[in-house]
Amino acid sequence: MDRRNVGPGGPRPVVVRLPVEPVEAAVEADAVDAVARAGNVVVRGPLFGVAAQSAADGPRWRVVLAVTDGCPQQSRDGLNSHLWFRAKDEAPDREQRRALLAAVARLERERVDELAVSGTRYRVVRAEEYATSGPGGIEQPRPTDPEPLVPDWDRAARDPDVDEGLLVDPEAAVTPTQAVEQLALRGLHYVGERFPADVRADSRRALDTHPDVLLLPATFTVVEQTAGGGWEPVSGPHATAHAARKALDFALTWMWPRERGLIPMDGEPRADARTRLAEGAAAADRRAAELAAYVDAADRLRGGRVDRLEFHGAVYRIARTRRLLRWGPDGPEGPRPSDVDTQDPTRIHPGMDEDGRVVPEE
Repeated sequence: MDRRNVGPGGPRPVVVRLPVEPVEAAVEADAVDAVARAGNVVVRGPLFGVAAQSAADGPRWRVVLAVTDGCPQQSRDGLNSHLWFRAKDEAPDREQRRALLAAVARLERERVDELAVSGTRYRVVRAEEYATSGPGGIEQPRPTDPEPLVPDWDRAARDPDVDEGLLVDPEAAVTPTQAVEQLALRGLHYVGERFPADVRADSRRALDTHPDVLLLPATFTVVEQTAGGGWEPVSGPHATAHAARKALDFALTWMWPRERGLIPMDGEPRADARTRLAEGAAAADRRAAELAAYVDAADRLRGGRVDRLEFHGAVYRIARTRRLLRWGPDGPEGPRPSDVDTQDPTRIHPGMDEDGRVVPEE
């Protein structure tokens, strides 16, 4: 951990506020207990999203595309779609539509990390995803993390989106435990020979160019324990622990049975392990016992706030994952030169004229 002095161009002071209501005080106490249980920081790597800022926002930035993408180009493509649909459905006149479509055209050709369109700045932003661990393994959801009063396992029910409506404010006051975490993570950067030299150099440079750290809301990820005792993500991140459990339930009853040939891939899309057994479709099949094992695991998962599940020799957990956003004089950090793209810019949507009419492909 690199601890640097606060200078004229260094980190801004952290403004701390005390909890003012019982619920917030309970969350603070829970955070203190969590450090005792799992105080070691485990960094997974970068995630990317898109934030926007207009004149009315002041120093704040609005997250318009969740910071959950695995590479910068995924976020650029997401911005491409965001602006295309704005041009199609929201542009009030030809002038704004032309500006939006010009931005889309650039995103189809170039690796653009920042654009200004009609008075709004759009930026691909970079966050570091991490979790904490201790003697009991990776941290699981805390007692004070939001949970539904009545869990809804219906796959058609909408769960909250990650970063939905999030406004990131570098001047906002934070609670004592949030302040401690922000200050402790200011010096976080990549070290060790397992990281390429350019990755380490960019990470060290970010301590100076973006010295502040802001914490994004916690997310929840389904992870599987590896042979070496580590944890690999299976699904996520999700906005709530229950949404992560639903993702694991979907894997157990729909996705994995299909991948393993227990339910036909070309069969009824709504069919899952439960409906197959209930209808007796697999009653005389040797695969019935295997389907029953999947249903049993899913039933155990639905038995309460279950955050650890053993199935077929594997251990799955709902992990409490976190993200830190580095911040500098001009706002949130964007992609670094050493960040890897897994795809190239491309055309995603058909053409559109300045009146908003979609132009058919020839």
